[in-house]
Amino acid sequence: MTGSAVPPPPGRRRCVLSVPAGDARKVAKALGSAADELVLDLEDAVAVGDKDAARELLVATLHDLEPRRAPILTVRVNAPGSPWCHADLLALAVLPRPPATVVVPKVESAGDLAFVDRLLAGAEAGRAAVVPMTVQALIETAAGLERVQEIARSSPRLVSLVLGYADLAASLGMTAPAPDRLDLWLPAQQALLVAARAAGIQAIDGPHLGVGVDEHFARDVGRARDLGFDGKWAIHPAQLEPITAAFTPSGSEVAAAREVLDTLARAAVAGAGAAQLHGQMLDEAVAAAARRVLARSAGDPAEDGA
Repeated sequence: MTGSAVPPPPGRRRCVLSVPAGDARKVAKALGSAADELVLDLEDAVAVGDKDAARELLVATLHDLEPRRAPILTVRVNAPGSPWCHADLLALAVLPRPPATVVVPKVESAGDLAFVDRLLAGAEAGRAAVVPMTVQALIETAAGLERVQEIARSSPRLVSLVLGYADLAASLGMTAPAPDRLDLWLPAQQALLVAARAAGIQAIDGPHLGVGVDEHFARDVGRARDLGFDGKWAIHPAQLEPITAAFTPSGSEVAAAREVLDTLARAAVAGAGAAQLHGQMLDEAVAAAARRVLARSAGDPAEDGA
């Protein structure tokens, strides 16, 4: 990364909508969605023969797009080692207003992110006052899952890990679980969560493998929230509202989180080595949990210290 520039703090990603980057109609419609983040997909959603055309269309769209606050715009580039990854990254990095972040699919080692970091750093080096693009790593192979802790700590640009179910199932040789057996994904979910939390970055659950909004979808979303994920991907607009609602803290949860942080702040000003609240000892782990609650709240994450 060039100079002393550092990436901005990660934004709120309660609900992330993925759309094909090569479909101008879907992109235009998605820009007005209620998702926290919009992923414009140059990888799985684009056929091999259409990669260059989709990139050109996306670059033209982003070049003409007015600055916007929400949803966060990101691009899912093609995987490292593919014929298109470097071209995707360079085309995005030289835009007058590059996307806030890129999703890198099929990350299998720290070396994959080192390649991305060097390429972006070189593209950014000749530009004045550029805000470095951040990176999200999509973990969707056996090799990536095995090395997820190494990957989570490998780049200062990295702001989140995302679990990709369809490709991971194929990589593991796993029969796609029935809707009532999604508990089979628990080991992979916990591995990614532990790695993300230990590295201090976000953990985002991949999409429910279906476009319906039924009881199986609701259980899938609820389990991801209860496990501790910061948000979840969606593949259909009908899924946005229930995902966002599930990952938005209640008013009482927000109030409790603010009370924790206020209590710790007063203790620090007073020079106290520890603080208590309602009989509970407060420490950095409790503070980190409180900050995650505020980052997912309906208020401005920047104002909440996210």
